[in-house]
Amino acid sequence: MAEIDPYTQVAGATAAPPNSFAGRFKHLGPSVIVSGSIVGSGEIFLTSGMGATAGFVLLWWVFVACWSKSIVQAELTRYCITTGDTYMRALHRVPGRIQGPRGPVGWPIWLAVLGFFIGIPGLGGIVGGAGQGLALLTGIDPIIGATLVAGVAMVILATGSYRYFEKIMLFLVMGFTITTIVSAVMMQFTEYGVTSEDLALGFSFDFPLEYAALAIAMYGYTGVNSGEIAAYTYWCVEKGYPKYIGADRDDPGWVDRAKGWIKVLQTDVWATLIILTFATVPFFILGAGVLFETGATPEGIETVNVLSAMFTQTLGPWSLWLFGFGAFFILFSTTLSGVGAGGRVFPDYVIEFGFVSRQVIQRRKWTRGYVLLIPVLALALYIWGRNPITLVQISATFAAITLPIQSGATLFLQRKHMDPRVRPGRVMHSALVATFVFQLAMTCFVLAFLFYL
Repeated sequence: MAEIDPYTQVAGATAAPPNSFAGRFKHLGPSVIVSGSIVGSGEIFLTSGMGATAGFVLLWWVFVACWSKSIVQAELTRYCITTGDTYMRALHRVPGRIQGPRGPVGWPIWLAVLGFFIGIPGLGGIVGGAGQGLALLTGIDPIIGATLVAGVAMVILATGSYRYFEKIMLFLVMGFTITTIVSAVMMQFTEYGVTSEDLALGFSFDFPLEYAALAIAMYGYTGVNSGEIAAYTYWCVEKGYPKYIGADRDDPGWVDRAKGWIKVLQTDVWATLIILTFATVPFFILGAGVLFETGATPEGIETVNVLSAMFTQTLGPWSLWLFGFGAFFILFSTTLSGVGAGGRVFPDYVIEFGFVSRQVIQRRKWTRGYVLLIPVLALALYIWGRNPITLVQISATFAAITLPIQSGATLFLQRKHMDPRVRPGRVMHSALVATFVFQLAMTCFVLAFLFYL
């Protein structure tokens, strides 16, 4: 049997899974936290920005971005909760090593390190956008607003409490989702209402190359991106799924427990997909229906101000505060979820590079150090760059490139390192293969577009 990771599995902590939908619903939670990250900068900046730039022509692409990655989220987490591997430990099992400071390290982990540094500018855009939302509400300088956002995030995340964090995210997720849906519905009663011609254009499956850069970035950051897929595995650990299943695969009840908690996981993933769809599509519709028609372009330090027209043009001038409220909630929740998730992943970098053993590492200290440092770096990048959309787009493009590595690794890990009794069935496996092929083709297109077109 493989070495037990005390972070994921605890002796004697197994629990029988719920045997009804109502019972499974009570154990949901990771979906709420990851939704706080999923429905955030990609939606308010890139999705609405793509609608503002291209109109309704890429509506079909929004649904592809939302729905094409949840299978990887579910299947990679299935692997992690049944094996006890953390996300980084799983990547280390993929063949191929590159020499590190303390020995060979799996090449996907080196790529994850690169993604870590590329992701910080995106976080800077998120912190800056939240600061602009706060400025819209209060009239303070956006830099001061961003500083307050970074500071409050550091205080909340330094507690390290999953349950406390889950309650905060539930409030924020519900707040921004309801705000956006109400505005999109009200748009139908204005001159900007969606017509049947708009929908026909939106599902014509046209892909104008002049919008490719923004569409690629939107794909990378809309729905569950590669970073959020990784983060989801850690939130499931902290929710307790792996320890409830247990590490002893010879236990007569292990298979039944594993299958039962996999059903809970799958219900949670469906909850994520429903939340992100209902909160993502309205942003595109508002961007295409209002901003595209008025010719407004969201960019620079006026990004959030320009985007506010999606509300003021549909609900009236009074709704400026409503948009500021929603924008702040969206981006602040993304800040909390993104930094909090990174803090969970960071100790595994230290472990896999051989600096500290997984049996003795004090994860909470490493996590607390991360959540206190990263918001400061993100704030500095926003102050230096001052353009949230550009900062987010840099990270989003890289996120799109790394997606097939996750889906491909999941296929390998399930085949080589997962108990065959709890592997996915033929339908789920085929869906994962199809997703890998699609994402690989997408990555080839991204690289060709960046370097040759």
